[in-house]
Amino acid sequence: MYYAIISEDVDNSLPLRKNARPAHLARLEALRDEGRLLVAGPHPALDTPDPGDAGFTGSLVIAEFPSLEEACHWADADPYVEAGVYQAVTVKPFKPVLP
Repeated sequence: MYYAIISEDVDNSLPLRKNARPAHLARLEALRDEGRLLVAGPHPALDTPDPGDAGFTGSLVIAEFPSLEEACHWADADPYVEAGVYQAVTVKPFKPVLP
């Protein structure tokens, strides 16, 4: 089943994100390579693809996991969690309908 991992950043998270980004991306690339990643990306703090120094307010990952428990475990081990980027992470079952 797919799960949506919805994360909210702490204020001024950009420096923390930059430091942890390579490890964060490596985990997402592993999901992609396993054919389990539907979509992933950050929420820009401004209404533009490149918010510059304004940074991001959170992230969304939608990926396939065997269970909610395993999705939560994966989310808890994210390098952004370990680096203090996220102030909150919510994991919910997700049912793709379209496109």
